[in-house]
Amino acid sequence: MTTLKIAIAGAAGRMGRALLEAVLHARDLKLVAALEQKGHAAVGRDAGELAGSPCGVKVGDDVEGAVAGCDVLIDFTRPDGTLANLAACRKHGTRLIIGTTGFSDAQKEQIADAARDVAIVMSPNFSVGVNVAFRLLEIAAGTLAKGYDVEIVEAHHRHKVDAPSGTALRMGEVVARALGRDLRKHAVYGREGVTGERKDETIGFATVRGGDLVGDHTVMFIGAGERLEISHRASSRANFATGALRAARFAAAKKSGLYDMADVLGFARARGEG
Repeated sequence: MTTLKIAIAGAAGRMGRALLEAVLHARDLKLVAALEQKGHAAVGRDAGELAGSPCGVKVGDDVEGAVAGCDVLIDFTRPDGTLANLAACRKHGTRLIIGTTGFSDAQKEQIADAARDVAIVMSPNFSVGVNVAFRLLEIAAGTLAKGYDVEIVEAHHRHKVDAPSGTALRMGEVVARALGRDLRKHAVYGREGVTGERKDETIGFATVRGGDLVGDHTVMFIGAGERLEISHRASSRANFATGALRAARFAAAKKSGLYDMADVLGFARARGEG
């Protein structure tokens, strides 16, 4: 059995700790590097201690060295940090798993350009359950194309910096595509004051931030006399870590290309894509 060498960016963060724990318990994966920003209090500590089990790998800040010595880098950080790591991965031919959200269109173009040289799996949400929900949304939106209003509600912990969440936006994109709409033209991000009646083609978003919520997402299809809801609620980050490791195994078998969890789970092939 081939053992994949894994590096984790943002190792001291909430998601980083979940990834550390998952990698350290996986028989086919080996943690070879854990990264944090220069000056972070975790630099120099045993990375395993962050997940409750010392492993002998120290948290470092040398991105070049970490990337050069691993097969796959998993990055759930911030856009600027991810793009810096992206450049290093492209230089060394290292596969990259991106769970970071909040990228601008120009930044997404940089990622797509780098994917010509290295394999990248990028997803706003690595939960297998959420990605099944994306497929269910395609079916629901295609069936409920007329006479139903679409509203998306998401809730996350108080420390999340972008809104709506990347997952909520992807849900909106999935629904809009199935309905033949342009989300950029029909999305409404919050309502206040006298807004007038709801326009038929609107796709609404509402955001909740508070406490330690891991991530809740609900899409409502609201018609006359009934409402269909497709929801996903995460109770821990373990499901995201499991999906990210599944993506790492997938990326390890690819030389280049930009993929998402639909590719990892075989959904794109089931639709005749890819």
